[in-house]
Amino acid sequence: MTPASEQTPNPEAQASESDSQPQVTDIKAPDGSRSAASFGFNAYAERINGRFAMVGFVALLVQEAITHQDFFTWIGLR
Repeated sequence: MTPASEQTPNPEAQASESDSQPQVTDIKAPDGSRSAASFGFNAYAERINGRFAMVGFVALLVQEAITHQDFFTWIGLR
């Protein structure tokens, strides 16, 4: 005979198995750590911030190349 603990499953375990939606704790950073969803100044947030800054800088360079005006002229400060 099997023990009673094996016959009656844990309701919390069933709820977590039946949830198909990813939880915040399920998100992993590209390096495999679980720091992707944490708040504040951490390596993952700084990496994403740096990437967005690089995209913005390249977009600014493209805008200046296309319009032949610098950024300050383009927004009306000159």
